[in-house]
Amino acid sequence: MSQNKRVLVTGAAGMLGSQVLLSAPDGVQAIGTDLVEAAGVQEVGVDLADERQVFELFERAGEIAGVIHTAAYTAVDLAEEQEELAMRVNGTACAVLAGAAKAAGVPQVLVGTDFVFDGESGRAYLEDDEPNPLSAYGRTKLAGERFALEAYPEGTRIVRTQWLYGPRGKHFPGTMLGLAKERKQLKVVDDQTGSPTSTLELAPALWDVLERGEEPIYHAACEGDCTWFGLACETMAAAEVQGVEIAPCSTDEFPRPARRPVHSVLDCGRLTTLRGRALAPWQDALRTYLGSE
Repeated sequence: MSQNKRVLVTGAAGMLGSQVLLSAPDGVQAIGTDLVEAAGVQEVGVDLADERQVFELFERAGEIAGVIHTAAYTAVDLAEEQEELAMRVNGTACAVLAGAAKAAGVPQVLVGTDFVFDGESGRAYLEDDEPNPLSAYGRTKLAGERFALEAYPEGTRIVRTQWLYGPRGKHFPGTMLGLAKERKQLKVVDDQTGSPTSTLELAPALWDVLERGEEPIYHAACEGDCTWFGLACETMAAAEVQGVEIAPCSTDEFPRPARRPVHSVLDCGRLTTLRGRALAPWQDALRTYLGSE
């Protein structure tokens, strides 16, 4: 990214968006927008699904060089009841932002999810594999991808990721460490597999895709994979938590409103080629995150 450029970052108060702000390259000014006030958020309360509000946002931001769109409806289970709202946030907003970015002639990066896949392939998913979402969340995120690529194919880059955690926001490792203070026995699902991904690793990759990405879709996740049970065990070990017994269980023992993909590991070779390196192995990234707390 060239120096003295301004980039709009949506969802800037969120777990990922806040890290994107902190990871802005030298000489790049990240302009944060979110519905709520938070550190680094300069534009508050903009409805990204409202075309008028978005175009006014672009006007206030002045001459910008790009957009990184991390804002999303991420309440996976609640989306089963609120699919219309989830579609507005995850789908319509992507179409509106694509129109504004196209009018401004600037590239945009949209953050996607492994939930666009059904998890039944038995191998890591490539960017060109056929999506088949199992949940309202997955359907709305896929709709957002397609809306943006249809509206602005030459300037849109989708970056799908999974199992996010980081220094801010609610996430699985933090939940496990919190529960470990209250309970001596925990049961964790051991039949869903993915790649835990730290925002400390993902955020810089989004900047690289904005600057140099030429493919329409990239996959971005930390190297390696595990189950939620495996992640829980590694979290306790890395945080040196003792005296807590973790037992594996099946998804059926903890039924949730939204179906999850069973094996949603992403093949990130395309991103590795672009950057010249892969994201860190998930165990190393987890320890780096815990050391940053």
